[in-house]
Order: sequence, then structure tokens, then C-alpha cells
Amino acid sequence: MKHGNAKVWASLAALVAAVVGGVFAIEGGYVNDPNDAGGATNHGITEQVARQNGYAGPMQSLPKGVAQEIYVTSYIEQPKFDRVLAVSPAVGTKLVDAGVNAGPGRASRWLQQSLNDLSRAGRDYPPIKVDGAIGRDTLSAYAALEKRRGRVKACELTLKLLDGYQTAHYAQLAQGAANASFIVGWLDHRVGNVPLARCAETVQGVSP
Repeated sequence: MKHGNAKVWASLAALVAAVVGGVFAIEGGYVNDPNDAGGATNHGITEQVARQNGYAGPMQSLPKGVAQEIYVTSYIEQPKFDRVLAVSPAVGTKLVDAGVNAGPGRASRWLQQSLNDLSRAGRDYPPIKVDGAIGRDTLSAYAALEKRRGRVKACELTLKLLDGYQTAHYAQLAQGAANASFIVGWLDHRVGNVPLARCAETVQGVSP
């Protein structure tokens, strides 16, 4: 994570550690549920993701430190969720957690679609491309939403829409027999898991 000054970097590093800690708390340890398409998983990291990141050992022995590095690299830095964390810790936290469970690309598209929804068909700011790649346009749209609605309200509205898209995704997945047993846990742990009260949070050194 590279940002403009040491204070921001230190604050973001602490925030990222807390976010990853929250993911660990939900994901738990080693599981290999035959109904789970992800297969063998440890600390929330699937075997496929572990192999893609260079881990060659048995999944039962995946070190927590390796899992943490994978989360930071693949689920925070690469999808640029750290940039969202710097602007809105609550929205950034939601994106990281949703990305872990549903894929970073899908979580990014949910954010972009939510921003388009909140643009009121372009009346408040120009709609953006929903391509799953967070960059200047996505961050500018969020800044425009904050300017129009205020920082806290922009966060609250975005979290509500993200929860909505995530709920719809889980409901669709649950139509298949293999996924039906997971929907209670998904909804219980992954929807509404970032309280609206967190929208008042800021990163030290970043102006609200």
C-alpha cells in the first residue's frame, strides 16, 4: 500500500490488519465440504487461490501468515480496495469481505452499479462503466456522491445497496441444491455485517 504520507500509510496498515482479522474470525480454519465448489479451504483461502499465490503444501497446514499475505495482495491491493478504505473505511471493509466470499471482481461491480444507481440516472454525476476495475472513474463517482449526499449518507446508501446486491446473489446461488445449505450462514455473517454507524469513521491523515 503506497500512499502520500506516513501517517496515512500507518493508519491504513492498522485498518487493513483489522479488516483481515475480521475475515479470519468469520472464515475459521480448515474445511473441505463436498458441497462447497471451492473445495479444500483454510483460513478462508481456497486451494486454487493458495496455489495461484505460490503455496504448494497441504491445505490443512496453510500458515495463517501466508493467508494474511494473500488477503492483502489479492483481496485488498490488487482490486484497489485499499483506495476505497482510505476514503471510506466502512465501504472498503464491506468490499474486502464481499470480495473474499463472492470474488473481488463481483464486489467491485456491485460498487460500480451502486454508484450508478445513486447517480439518479446521471442527474447527480456521470454514470461509470461497470467493469469490475476500480480506478479513477469509480473513485471520482464516489467523491461526487459524497459531495451530493454528504460523506456519512453516501456511505450509508452505498452499504445498503451493496448488501442488496449481495443478498440477491446469495438467493440466486441457493436455487441450486449444493448451495442451499449455505444461505443461512451467508446471510447471517456476510449481509449487514458492516454497521451503518461505521460510516462516521475516517482514516487518520485523510480529510473527511
